Amino acid sequence: MISHSVKVIFKKELKNYFSSPLGYVFLTIFIFAIGYVTFEPGRGSFFQMRQSDLSAFFKYVPWLFIILVPAVSMKLWAEEKKSGTIELLLTLPVTVTEAVLGKFLAAWAFLAIALICTFPLVLTVAYLGNPDLGVIFIGYIASFLLAGSFLAIGNFFSALTKNQVVSFILSVVFCYLFFMAGSPPTLEFLSSFSPKYVVNLFESLSVLDHFSSMSAGLIALGDLWFYAVLITGWVFGSIVLLTDKKQA
Repeated sequence: MISHSVKVIFKKELKNYFSSPLGYVFLTIFIFAIGYVTFEPGRGSFFQMRQSDLSAFFKYVPWLFIILVPAVSMKLWAEEKKSGTIELLLTLPVTVTEAVLGKFLAAWAFLAIALICTFPLVLTVAYLGNPDLGVIFIGYIASFLLAGSFLAIGNFFSALTKNQVVSFILSVVFCYLFFMAGSPPTLEFLSSFSPKYVVNLFESLSVLDHFSSMSAGLIALGDLWFYAVLITGWVFGSIVLLTDKKQA
């Protein structure tokens, strides 16, 4: 059960996204960008493929997340460290775990709102044809879990440094590595100098494989377990980092 402290931090952080223009700028950029790459002709997208579905949406949304999710996460803890308010936060009657969960869940909810704002795209393809809404729904679940995974990575690096730019760059790099870990070029490159078990390990860490299977309309327990472990692991890492700081 979620504690009262987590709920308070969650509400405060989520409200902060809409108390400044930053949250609205993010939503505008995301909605415009994903709408453009989904429907813009000439990219092999919606109109050129002549298919009434959102396959183009789910093809490009991970690439937008690789950039935009770290932009959301970079200030979660780095800003607190730079302004010095982290010391005040950690002296309040809340545990580090509660503080991390409150901030993380608020940012994840904000990303969920961004995805919900793309719902007109679903209405558009439903009006133009007869898409499989079940596949689209599962694709949105996959996008939500992917956003949470990238956010957990970004949350860790925000807790690691007080420089938001450094946090952003490290988050983008690691999100990209996890997404492309199982791609054929990556595996081919690794196999040229690494033993097979290393190649298999990288392939098992691929976010791309799990996202692709879910965005195609398939829900497997292994995919859900993968996202749960990935998110939990990086969030736990953030808790460990901040706990060490509190005890220092």
